[in-house]
Amino acid sequence: MTEGTRELAARLATLDDSEFAALLAARGVSPTVAWRDYFDAADALTDPSFVARALQGLTATELSAVARAAADGTPVPEEHAATVRSLGLTDASGIPLPSTSAAINLVIFDEAAPQDALPPADAATEGATAERAFTSVASLGDILIQSLHAPFARLGSGAIAAADRRRLSEELQRPEDLDALISLARTAGLLDVEGRWLLPTAQAELWLREPTVRRWSLVAAAWRDELPRGIRAGGAWSDPSTWNATFPADASWPARAEALQAEAQVWGLIAPDGAAPPWSRALPSGTERAEAELGALLPHEVDRIYLQNDLTAISPGPLASGLDVRLRQLAHRESHAQASSYRFTPETIAAALTEGETAESMLEFLAGLSLTGVPQPLEYLVRTTADKHGLVRVGYDPDAPPETPRTLVTSSEPQALETIAVDQSLRPLGLIRTGDGSALTSRVPRDTVLWALIDARYPAVAVDRQGTEEPMRRHRIAAGALAPGSVPPEAYTALIETLRASVSSNADTAWLEREIESAVRARTVVDVDVELPDGSTRTFTLEASGLGGGRLRGRERGTDVERTLPVSSVRGIRRV
Repeated sequence: MTEGTRELAARLATLDDSEFAALLAARGVSPTVAWRDYFDAADALTDPSFVARALQGLTATELSAVARAAADGTPVPEEHAATVRSLGLTDASGIPLPSTSAAINLVIFDEAAPQDALPPADAATEGATAERAFTSVASLGDILIQSLHAPFARLGSGAIAAADRRRLSEELQRPEDLDALISLARTAGLLDVEGRWLLPTAQAELWLREPTVRRWSLVAAAWRDELPRGIRAGGAWSDPSTWNATFPADASWPARAEALQAEAQVWGLIAPDGAAPPWSRALPSGTERAEAELGALLPHEVDRIYLQNDLTAISPGPLASGLDVRLRQLAHRESHAQASSYRFTPETIAAALTEGETAESMLEFLAGLSLTGVPQPLEYLVRTTADKHGLVRVGYDPDAPPETPRTLVTSSEPQALETIAVDQSLRPLGLIRTGDGSALTSRVPRDTVLWALIDARYPAVAVDRQGTEEPMRRHRIAAGALAPGSVPPEAYTALIETLRASVSSNADTAWLEREIESAVRARTVVDVDVELPDGSTRTFTLEASGLGGGRLRGRERGTDVERTLPVSSVRGIRRV
């Protein structure tokens, strides 16, 4: 315990709840930490390892300013004072605390050089960077569509599991961009983590229906806004060649800076040499101008396709994103490049019917999209699949008690139920016949039974408790969790209330008690000033050994006598 700790404890007590919560969040404090009072909080926040972690968030320029202020014993300059103060690294007057001064002396860094303007890209580089942006937007769309079909499993390290990585890599024109694209999607709020799964968000479904250039700008703006403040500059970013030296106290920063540069290159925000194309330099002025700059170099998108008799579709160029998403609900994409091909199958048509499409809605969409009309084989496939769809109905058993609900599987064709009942792939569902043999029941939830039947290629539909068909969507949507490591301010409410309740009417007495407890715990040698009955004060130098019953015990140095001093008479204590 030092005087700096006491000063910080006094300062913490003056903060309002929102300021205090922001400081705790900035320092990475757990909301469940077992602090009893402000002295506990100040003691932890001035711990050398904890202060070193706080310094990791300061740029080279800020570290230089704090180091100079600490050496001179002066307040941190005004342009950096708010940031440093928000981390609890200074006293009330803005002078670095002793713990801050000690920690910053261990950091090796150079004064940051002035930031240069972003180097412009030449015409050839602009074309290549625009092509990279176009490819990446399409690839991210493929990733999100895949996530809507099935979530991605994550390993303990946070990486995508190998099986999903292979599945995604097969969809991408540049598989090596996968990690950067996943990171960009998470930054833009298009993918989120729930447990061990990486799921699409509701925002992802909206993003998929936007034009290509709008897709690009939404992610670009989100990425820019989430850049660490040390490399943000005027609504854009500083020269990428200077990023590595931005946070010298953070050993993990160079790897993070490298990942950010990779994301910027993948998204066409910077060229491999760090040069910025016109659309990147236009971002500070608004996304509309940036979209116009990039859109002028993107390939022209088409809004018509060729439907063929072999149940395939050919797009003569990049299909407009909204049309591509709708078409891929009805067909499987077999190849993708400047021209893409799609194949219709009974399974893809049945899946669209399950999600709420009808034969009429599909044929109307295809007729409006096709340059060649709807071929008779494709119309026949759609209509026959729609006629069969709903042969098996999956709903709720009305006779089951509420406490033990059951799923009911019915069909207008008894033979279909006979086949389902003996299908070995469906044994895990535990399907059993009802008493009259007209249906099958299961204790497995309705949705699970439905998708198991569909996977086994039965024309199943879901029905509600009134027996009405209900459109079903297989994919899960993330609930929208906080970013990794973030803590909402309200999480600190209980901790702050505990600290508020600990406030003593006599701060000096409370501080003295803390100093005595600290000395006893560490069994340190201290000078104790004690007021004697005659009003005089005597100083005892002793090794503190115990505290209890309102008395401080310790062996006095020099005389080797065991002393017991009443805490109420102690007027000061100093470590020797």
